[in-house]
Amino acid sequence: MTRVAAVDCGTNSIRLLVADADPATGELTELDRRMTIVRLGQDVDRTGRLAPEALERTFAACREYAGIIKEHGAERIRFVATSASRDAENRQEFVRGVLDILGVEPEVITGDQEAEFSFTGATKELTGRTDLARPYLVVDIGGGSTEFVVGDDRVRAARSVDIGCVRMTERHLVHGGEVSDPPTGEQIAAIRADVEAALDLAERTVPLREARTLVGLAGSVTTVSAIAQELPEYDSARIHHSRVSRERVREITEWLLRSTHAERAAVPSMHPGRVDVIGAGALVLLAIMERTGAEEVVVSEHDILDGIAWSVA
Repeated sequence: MTRVAAVDCGTNSIRLLVADADPATGELTELDRRMTIVRLGQDVDRTGRLAPEALERTFAACREYAGIIKEHGAERIRFVATSASRDAENRQEFVRGVLDILGVEPEVITGDQEAEFSFTGATKELTGRTDLARPYLVVDIGGGSTEFVVGDDRVRAARSVDIGCVRMTERHLVHGGEVSDPPTGEQIAAIRADVEAALDLAERTVPLREARTLVGLAGSVTTVSAIAQELPEYDSARIHHSRVSRERVREITEWLLRSTHAERAAVPSMHPGRVDVIGAGALVLLAIMERTGAEEVVVSEHDILDGIAWSVA
């Protein structure tokens, strides 16, 4: 057993997993898993820089995580940073801050590396399952980018494209500093056009339509599952490996895109940090299901964070 700590810092959230990993058995025993919405990617698509207030929110979360890692006595730490920090001109400010707080340098990984970690985290525990046909298409819908990975026991093809719930919201739904409430038909069509173009790009290298099982990761997908199940609160155990049909995803997406901020905020399973970006995230998921012909999505709570933990072990 090796006690490891994995940190995944994305465009919208920063997450921590502390776990005991046993490579001999393939078991990852979770000790602590948590998520904080920090919106590191605030305005990056427009300005090309990480905002000072976004950096401070992220560093505050890092300080909290440093205490948890020390408390559990993790032997190894790996900090991975994804889309927002890849795109930012001032990413060295971010790197220095994380190094000062956690003692490790954040690795600003490529989209392809991100895809590999996501695939490992999502599929390692599916080995031996006979109810899920292969190959898998693992889709990680993040804040700034979406990763597409096709594989069975290993990755066959992967591609990261710049569509995500935060990027699409800020690019098309924000005017005068406010998010449209609800968005117009023209705004929704603009998001859809960006998503379809990104899917065209992904299909150049990833055979999206050859997959037999769609596995969906990250907060947009898990929140759609929570809404589909009408959960009284966010419940990871009920969300993990739940299945949501394409028609149900369409119904939820259409409701999210015509609802107001107050109506979305009233959903009991909705994290406050997702209220303004969930509509765009759900639309990305729906477009993927329509493009691939997937009748349902298998929702996984295990994702890039678990893949990072395995890479440390």
